[in-house]
Amino acid sequence: MDKARPPGKALRAYTVLTRMLVPLAPTHLRKRLARGREDPARWQEKLGQAGAPRPDGRLIWLHGVGVGEVMALRGVIAAMGRAEPQAHFLVTSSARSSAEVVAGNLPPRSIHQYLPLDAPAFVARFLDHWQPDLSIWSDQDIWPLCAYMADKRGIPLVFLNARITDASLNKRRFIKALYTDSLKRFQLVLAQDSRSADNLMALGAPRVEVAPSVKSAAPMLAADGAEQVRMGAMFEGRRVWVAASTHPEDEAVALAAQARLIAEDPRWLLVLVPRDPKRAIAPDLPFAKRSSGDTLAGQAVYLADTFGELGLWYRLAEAALIGGSFSAVEGHNPWEASALGTAVLHGPRIDNFTNDFKSLQMAQAAKEITDATQLVAALNGELRQMGLRGQSLVRRAAPLESLAADLLGLMK
Repeated sequence: MDKARPPGKALRAYTVLTRMLVPLAPTHLRKRLARGREDPARWQEKLGQAGAPRPDGRLIWLHGVGVGEVMALRGVIAAMGRAEPQAHFLVTSSARSSAEVVAGNLPPRSIHQYLPLDAPAFVARFLDHWQPDLSIWSDQDIWPLCAYMADKRGIPLVFLNARITDASLNKRRFIKALYTDSLKRFQLVLAQDSRSADNLMALGAPRVEVAPSVKSAAPMLAADGAEQVRMGAMFEGRRVWVAASTHPEDEAVALAAQARLIAEDPRWLLVLVPRDPKRAIAPDLPFAKRSSGDTLAGQAVYLADTFGELGLWYRLAEAALIGGSFSAVEGHNPWEASALGTAVLHGPRIDNFTNDFKSLQMAQAAKEITDATQLVAALNGELRQMGLRGQSLVRRAAPLESLAADLLGLMK
């Protein structure tokens, strides 16, 4: 079965290093567990120990490192599921938050697991159990040993929705040989844009195709219907906007804008949804806190410090300020808001989603703002029309059936 391209010097050195680190891995994970950075019930999945039985039949393995990457894959999973009704899907990620968010949003016949650490013993244990028929990696995340060991077992590899910025390229140049070894094992590499395609080829990918981002075709985020009714009643009479997946830089702008808005009209309510709900946040404005079960009694801010509820807040808000767009994070996914008819506002730093925001801007469904003054003006604009235009754009997104057929065709 060993018909794969033999490992190069860089991969052989990497393999030796990771094999040496295997005895230290449980201790490392337990330390992360003590700091709340690993899942107490499932951390051993990162040692390759399966947390669920393998379903019968064909199994397609898809990987996204974090919440955004995994959520973007849902449209592809749904399309493949329609084309192959008997197939099952294994979705892996690395971040603890991803499991909590995707739990209620994965398509049918999907299982979530944490990706094992990239060491021979853990990857072998993972592959022995799951035996996937196809392996699909997304965005920027490729683990060299996972790619090599899958290739060695004859599992077709795809790099989907690939994105490598100039900054990412520069960071990877010193280990270019390792990336070249990995990228040459992929039967299909689809980049989000021409710049990413050029950068991937600079890292050693022999052939890269440019394909539209799959993010706009992902299913709408889920929300609990009863909770939507309850929160809708709590928010009644308020003008609700949301700052979504925020980081400190986004929150500074959002809170400054909210202070001005409520000075003009006390009906304004900011639903603040931090990217990391466990990060300590104490707004200077009067606020209610969701994790504490607080009710709303005229406060200016509702701190939604819970995982996996963006679908609820987008449904209740007129507009969304997309987080990560005022810092080196370089933005988060705007399509989730647009799919639910929520007007999209964002800061100037959007390198992770340049084409996505550009598409929404051209449709007049998104607006760039640079400070709190512009944010206040935008929130006093025609938000309903912006939201409807964004929703219309999402509905016109190219279907993924053709892509699904290409992916499924790689399986033996």
